[in-house]
Amino acid sequence: MSAMNRAYTSVDALIERARKRIPQFVFEYLAHGCHSNVCVRKNTDQLREVELRPFYMREFSGATLKTKLFDREYDAPFGISPIGLQGLIWPRATEILAAAAKNHNVPFILSTVATASLEDVGEITGGDFWFQLYHPADESFRDALLDRAKAAGCHTLVLLADTPTPAFRPHDIRNGLALPPKMSLRNIGQMLLRPRWCAGQLRAGKPEFKTLNPYLPIKPNMKDFPAFWRKTFDGRLTESRVRSIREKWDGRIVIKGIVEPEEMEKAVKIGVDGVIISNHGGRQIDLGQSAIRSLQSLVAEFHDRILIMMDSGIRTGGDVAAAIASGAQFCFLGRTPMFSLAALGEAGGEHVVELLKYSLQQVMEQIGCERISDLPEHLVPA
Repeated sequence: MSAMNRAYTSVDALIERARKRIPQFVFEYLAHGCHSNVCVRKNTDQLREVELRPFYMREFSGATLKTKLFDREYDAPFGISPIGLQGLIWPRATEILAAAAKNHNVPFILSTVATASLEDVGEITGGDFWFQLYHPADESFRDALLDRAKAAGCHTLVLLADTPTPAFRPHDIRNGLALPPKMSLRNIGQMLLRPRWCAGQLRAGKPEFKTLNPYLPIKPNMKDFPAFWRKTFDGRLTESRVRSIREKWDGRIVIKGIVEPEEMEKAVKIGVDGVIISNHGGRQIDLGQSAIRSLQSLVAEFHDRILIMMDSGIRTGGDVAAAIASGAQFCFLGRTPMFSLAALGEAGGEHVVELLKYSLQQVMEQIGCERISDLPEHLVPA
């Protein structure tokens, strides 16, 4: 608990403090999803319907959070998911979270549209990171990104399947965060009410898509970004594209966003190394299943055929326990780490990992579960 701020030992407390520390339009970008936020709420609400059985009279020698994933042993069964424009939410957020993940020996996933570059994160993590790829339309551009990721030390490539089209996010449109972004007097007024956030942004410099900067016009301008994006990226991840990347990339490949058995079969046949069950945190579709329901429908058929992880709706250590008890072999969280940074600044990176580990450890000890892999034995059948 050395790095944990005892005044903010719940995610709800972090969220409320974050609301008071960052501009409203930034908070809404982080907290909200698409359309009517149905899937955002459903992801967490249905995950919390999972129940665990405690065994109080068994012999118990203590619980460990150490978890083997691929050929690595991590100190906890969760990692940090990417969020685009992290540096807008809190200055240097990507760098802070990458360092915290490295210090705590948990995975960190860098987004193609992060505000730190592949090379920056490679240096911070000593090359121990994952890279989430938005699919380029042009193979030469794709290969250039893959070569840079490999040179930076990245060992796991995450192919994003659940963003085939731009999302409809009413809050972002209203707040001018759709592409191209439009800064309004309302936004400026909200920023002036958050002087600490403003000062941090001034010191860090304007948030930019640093991995993509070398391919943008000589003087990068956010107004030019929509045209660049339409020309450069095609979000639909097809089977042929995955096969082509499999031939090019000699590291591990994970597909994120698969939720249907037919596509799980394709992933197995192609030979990808794992999948992350996800609906992009409710930021792309309101009408789909929650991530936990998708996991529950797939795990029985595929758990011994491919490594299955989960993202979306996971906020707390208890949520991690519920997801793993339901069949996920590992979890990733995106919003909670960012709420922690927005609430506590740079200290929020260390704080959030400590908080998640501490709360998960308590769950394990309470139910008498010694190893993460034993959590499914504690699941109360639905």
